[in-house]
Amino acid sequence: MARCWPGLLARGKWGKWSSGLSSPTRSPLRAASLSRAPGAAGEGAHVLYSREHYALRASLRKIIDKEINPFVDKWEEEGQFPAHKVFKTLGQAGFLGVNKPTEYGGMGLDFSYSIAVAEELGNIRCGGVPMAIGVQTDMATPALTRFGSDELKQQFLVPTIAGEVVACLGVSEPGAGSDVASIKTTAVRKGDDYVINGGKMWITSGCQADWMCLLANSSEGPPHQNKSLICLPMNLPGVHVAKKIDKMGMRSSDTAQIFFEDVRVPSKYLIGEEGMGFTYQMLQFQEERLWAVASILAPMENVIQETIDYTRQRKIYNQPVLHNQTVHFRLAELATEVELVRSLLYQAVVLYIRGNDVTKFASMAKLKAGRLARELSDNCLQFWGGMGFTNEVLVSRLYRHCCNQFTSL
Repeated sequence: MARCWPGLLARGKWGKWSSGLSSPTRSPLRAASLSRAPGAAGEGAHVLYSREHYALRASLRKIIDKEINPFVDKWEEEGQFPAHKVFKTLGQAGFLGVNKPTEYGGMGLDFSYSIAVAEELGNIRCGGVPMAIGVQTDMATPALTRFGSDELKQQFLVPTIAGEVVACLGVSEPGAGSDVASIKTTAVRKGDDYVINGGKMWITSGCQADWMCLLANSSEGPPHQNKSLICLPMNLPGVHVAKKIDKMGMRSSDTAQIFFEDVRVPSKYLIGEEGMGFTYQMLQFQEERLWAVASILAPMENVIQETIDYTRQRKIYNQPVLHNQTVHFRLAELATEVELVRSLLYQAVVLYIRGNDVTKFASMAKLKAGRLARELSDNCLQFWGGMGFTNEVLVSRLYRHCCNQFTSL
């Protein structure tokens, strides 16, 4: 059953959502961008977001502040967050199916609402938890939503949207990351089953996942036409989680290496048509890239703001570091760059929800956001001096996260 009906939103009946716009931000930099919300000066001026988008963000921010951020440091230290618990909370509030069909438990909203959610998730004070949520909502489930049978959606999509199960995406392999066509895992049809053999690498939520959206070679044909997507329960005999990978960044998100040894999966678990897996995977890259860009905006803004606050109080040669023009100028440049990325993102999303192919713009935004995140975290880190080398500040965490956040999209 849908968590919130679009018709109620249009009439301004918020249900569990809060209509207040003050809670999504504590940063003056973010306040400047949020002030463009309808109802502020310049009624209806925002290029993408409406009152409903901001109400959605405000409601999510309450969950982040109460259920997630107080525990992030502990999860980072332990190398894993409790995905089932967190996803259940988000699922009950409707945040795992914002743009999914209402008949499967989603809200039935357009993709701009998913972007609003992604932006707000950036206020989680680590990168691993938002990334795992993004896998659940915008990587493991889009193909299933578009092309899966009703039976398959009832079995896998409904509980995933509800947060009752954890999903992962099985594409990358030791010798095939961005080069998806080169994967070696096979799915051989035998009777009413597919028999899976091979392995997957860098699988987000792989240690906790209940099912995997698996891409495998299902025939000997051309590499772009021989792949299929299959819903694979992770508790089947022959599925081996070899290890949890010890990573430099994104530590609160478990990442696994997984092997498959004669794993038998019912053929009815095939998503869409056999041999169309590569195409299905490529189609959702537009949304994946836009979601990733949206999720990094708030971390960059928060790091800039915290750097401003720190350099205002940190003194060298009897004056605050911030009073040096070089520092002032660089922080202003970085803030400008973040706004430019946001503008490109919003333009791409507007075009996308109108039915346009935005592969070029999504790729541009991903390229710029990835480079800027690394540049910004490195530059701001320098202004923190010795404190920037500790794990006690957000800037050092962002610096570690950004080394690999965008490389696989």
